[in-house]
Amino acid sequence: MGSTVCQAVDADPALELVAAVDPHHAGLDLHSVAHVEGYGIQVAGDPEVFVDAAVEVAVDFTLAEAARENLLWLARQRIHAVTGTTGFSEQDYADFERAFTDSNCVIAPNFAIGAVLMMRFAEIAAPFFETAEVVEYHHDQKVDAPSGTAMMTARKIAEASKDWAADPTEHEVAEGARGGVADGIRVHAVRMRGMVAHQEVVMGTTGQTLTLRHDSYDRTSFMPGVLLAVKAVSQRSGLTVGLDRLLEI
Repeated sequence: MGSTVCQAVDADPALELVAAVDPHHAGLDLHSVAHVEGYGIQVAGDPEVFVDAAVEVAVDFTLAEAARENLLWLARQRIHAVTGTTGFSEQDYADFERAFTDSNCVIAPNFAIGAVLMMRFAEIAAPFFETAEVVEYHHDQKVDAPSGTAMMTARKIAEASKDWAADPTEHEVAEGARGGVADGIRVHAVRMRGMVAHQEVVMGTTGQTLTLRHDSYDRTSFMPGVLLAVKAVSQRSGLTVGLDRLLEI
């Protein structure tokens, strides 16, 4: 994901790519790692390079354990932050809100604009249905389940309606067959080789169902949302959670 972000920033005439950090590729020329047009930028192993390069906005796509420290460090350096990392706790969000006072932060579980719209559509539809379940599909290298997008979708659906039919399941022949439960909504996670990021929201009521589905076939699907956040973060005071806040939907 990092190389795709570098390519997108490098290609945008309104932005300038000035530094990159990846401990696994430290010392390499950024052109050889991300295939960006510009030469001369070496991948660093330490984020201090962001200070030296006078970075205004840093983009983080790591794991929660790393991103937690990265974001707090960026806040101390007064650097704006954009991250698609998921798995943060409520305490993490509270810490970020306290930390980002001299710079701002945008956290989005999904930067694909279509996925954000899918969540909004599900939220609108929820009051008109009695049952709802979320099925998310990701590549076989994703280590967390359910995805942050699925968790946020379940939360939005649950907040939009409190009138849900009871789950009739009394016995699971195979444990976990009914998936997990997030905010009272059943969520199923599929890990499949060949996939990138996909999600369905299935809602039902008497005599009908509604299925909302979004598919990301390539990491480039996330880049318009990332670039939107990079350009908007300086104008969004403190902590902003969710790309929908930037889209104003």
